[in-house]
Amino acid sequence: MKQKTLQNSFTLSGVGLHTGLDIIVTFNPAPVDYGYKIKRVDLENQPVIEALAENVVNTQRGTVIGKGDATVSTIEHGLSALFALGVDNCLMEVNASEFPILDGSALEYVKEIRRAGIVEQNKDKDFYVVRKKIEVSDPETGSKLALLPDDSFCVNSFIEFNSQFIPNQSASMDSVTDFETEIAPSRTFVFVRDIQQLRKAGLIKGGNLDNAIVIYEKKLSQKELDDIADELNVPHHDAEELGYLNNRELMFPNEPARHKLLDVIGDMALIGKPIKGRLIATRPGHRINNQLTRLIRRDIKLNEVQPPVYDPAREPVMDNNRIRELLPHRYPFLMVDKIIQMTDKYIVGVKNITTNEPFFVGHFPQEPVMPGVLQIEAMAQTGGLLVLAGLDEPERYSTYFLKIDNVKFRHKVVPGDTVIFRVELTTELRRGIATMRGLAFLGERVVSEADFTAQIIKNK
Repeated sequence: MKQKTLQNSFTLSGVGLHTGLDIIVTFNPAPVDYGYKIKRVDLENQPVIEALAENVVNTQRGTVIGKGDATVSTIEHGLSALFALGVDNCLMEVNASEFPILDGSALEYVKEIRRAGIVEQNKDKDFYVVRKKIEVSDPETGSKLALLPDDSFCVNSFIEFNSQFIPNQSASMDSVTDFETEIAPSRTFVFVRDIQQLRKAGLIKGGNLDNAIVIYEKKLSQKELDDIADELNVPHHDAEELGYLNNRELMFPNEPARHKLLDVIGDMALIGKPIKGRLIATRPGHRINNQLTRLIRRDIKLNEVQPPVYDPAREPVMDNNRIRELLPHRYPFLMVDKIIQMTDKYIVGVKNITTNEPFFVGHFPQEPVMPGVLQIEAMAQTGGLLVLAGLDEPERYSTYFLKIDNVKFRHKVVPGDTVIFRVELTTELRRGIATMRGLAFLGERVVSEADFTAQIIKNK
């Protein structure tokens, strides 16, 4: 799957929920590996903030990212639309400290993304593949997020409030294809009791009954309710009648739970990669969402490349017979058993280490260890298969080392191990010269690595 960006720019305008300002935000195409970035065009030097979990500076009433004195809030609705629709790279320009609230959902963003168009780019997507359970929890609030392995990105959300109108609700998204119709139209919601606090803090200057579901579940005096109605510039409501104070009916019976799911998606976009995994979110909120995304970001920083997923039962991309057609190596020097993944940029190969390997006779008789130089040789053979597979008549060519740099051996390889080699082209193939980066894995552990340059030469 290739990375994607917008085909054309688009602009949305509206009021800011917290500031009450008239705000304009423009979404622009961006190059590969750009990710999501937000530019404050109203500030001097127009600072650009990377939309990543470590740049979140506040989660009290939404997700706020910052760089220096520049901040942008209420970004989660726009990011959720980009993330769910598969847009990987986008520059967003905004003229205020928040995105416009629009109708309180992500629907307008989705419509404009569709109208602008989405185009593929010339580089593969770099998925964050969930290999084991990742969990964060907050005993004080009862919030818990659990990220589990899955073949695609899906979310289950469960909310619970001290309210007769939404005591507990749930919502699910089993495929991102459901986002546009089932999740994006869901509006943000707020309790009247919270509006009182937000009014005192000056944080709801742009709120009204068109951009939020307002839930009146605990009786106030008529004067208190009238004051809130005047603040929101809406008609007065009978203080004795509890319920939803809205101009529009609910889009879905569980619209609040669906909106919480929408928010979770927007916050998960801050890991900087598309996800293959299932998220179980119990009483989610921006604070605990950010705890999970920061944890994932730390894992991404520690591991430059995620370990490849290896299923021994899956049909290989190349079996040993095909490998022998492409490589001139034979016993005892053919170091690749099969290829399990291959794109135009990288390849993943497998070597099963048995006790019968000939090098164990002398390395070492009492403690057999695979020589590090043979691990690098296996990487090179794997990389050779990548470049040879793209040639016409590949059997007429061979690859030879020109240079090996940055070699590191981190852990020994012994009989019984299965080593996974991931080799990626670091530059375009030019004049028969290939520059590659190789990593060898045992499970999730990197055991060796190297940068190397090889030359592809036609056989005599």
